[in-house]
Amino acid sequence: MQNSHIVAVKDALKQENITAVCKRFFYRCKRDKITVSAGHLAYVTLLSLVPFIMVFFMILSAFPAFAKVREQLESFIFSNFVPTASDTVQTYIGGFVGNASQMGAVGILSLLIVALMLISNIDKTLNSIWRTQITRPKVFTFAIYWMVISLGPLLMGSSVVISSYLTGIATYAESYTPGLGTFLLKLVPVFTALITFLILYMVVPNKRVKPKYAFFGACLATLLFEASKKGFALYVTHFPSYELIYGALAVIPILFVWVYLSWIVVLVGAEFTCSIEETFEPQNEQV
Repeated sequence: MQNSHIVAVKDALKQENITAVCKRFFYRCKRDKITVSAGHLAYVTLLSLVPFIMVFFMILSAFPAFAKVREQLESFIFSNFVPTASDTVQTYIGGFVGNASQMGAVGILSLLIVALMLISNIDKTLNSIWRTQITRPKVFTFAIYWMVISLGPLLMGSSVVISSYLTGIATYAESYTPGLGTFLLKLVPVFTALITFLILYMVVPNKRVKPKYAFFGACLATLLFEASKKGFALYVTHFPSYELIYGALAVIPILFVWVYLSWIVVLVGAEFTCSIEETFEPQNEQV
């Protein structure tokens, strides 16, 4: 009887915690107006997209080992993270980057500043969600921003090299276990997104976020991201209203809406991480 009573109490506490997390999560999303923040970040992202990608590939091209994977990297990014019109977006952005690469030192420096502004806006938005009141020294902040710009391309290049290696293994394994190799390859973008969200929620906030809390937020963001990719692709494919209205320019609103949805996913994952953290560690809650 005593054991059954203990189990019942534990189940009640679990249900109470889940209810508390859900209530806090919806309250935080409403209070922080994540749709407004996502719109702001989407606008800044489109403004900074070409400069950021140009700086990204400039750093990547400085390492001869990654020279051969640039094409694979572009295909990997656009095919897995842009659900529709990936070829068109890739063509346009590739042309913009090619034109921007002919700029002088002053122009390249200005593009670098714009790319840093994008990272700065992401940093400020996530820290406002975590209610962090401690500010980093400017030198330290700049060092982190620069590390993101410099190490990001190297990490992405390494991931593509690993993906190519896994593709070879999967092709070899396909003859022994049909379907398994294809299934594992489909999981590569999912794991990439999961790790990206996990790092984002742990590193960007100017406070210590425990990995277990960041992991739950990253899982939710990854599930929403994959679902939104499929849902958005289905909508654009079966309801081509953008193409009927905008014609050849349809790629612009499509890209903007997708970037906007992506930022909503990122912010929802951040709010969920904070909600779990504040529920199980009330001393970390900030008004």
